[in-house]
Amino acid sequence: MFARDFKTEVLPISNKLMRFALQILQDEEEAKDVLQDVFLKLWQKRDELSKIENIEAFAYRMMRNRCLDMIRARRTVSIDLLTKARLPEEESTDVDHLDMSNSVDLVKRIIAELPDLQRTIIHLRDIEQLEYEEIAEATQMNVNAIRVNLSRARKKVRDEILKIQGYGITENTYSASKVL
Repeated sequence: MFARDFKTEVLPISNKLMRFALQILQDEEEAKDVLQDVFLKLWQKRDELSKIENIEAFAYRMMRNRCLDMIRARRTVSIDLLTKARLPEEESTDVDHLDMSNSVDLVKRIIAELPDLQRTIIHLRDIEQLEYEEIAEATQMNVNAIRVNLSRARKKVRDEILKIQGYGITENTYSASKVL
């Protein structure tokens, strides 16, 4: 693959890969570093890229693996980050803006807490809007397994939202009603 081919086939997916890395890592600087690493590796493998059917899926796979390596490397998590991610935002005077902002933040937090595989699949399908076959290539999984994991991830997000918004019965409300 020549430099001009690399520029037309590989570089245009950089924004998608960046969003994907940012979704996994939750850190813009790390995501940029990983993106550079992946592009460097792709450039180094440019002679082999002609043999790959779907370069985009291959790049997603490389990005996912590199992001997971970064997460494993930084296993220590500060307590401040954990409490910040789990505490609700402070109230604002603009109710509509607050509701929308809180809803988006809530969904992001719930997705971030999903298992790696489910988080990856829900991101690729619902955010990047890849087809199931493309996700299968990127994750090396069966399409049916992808559908099951996506369904479970969406159900978990929905259940958590309903539970947090008070539509679900939690243990605390149940035990309080038994006492009364």
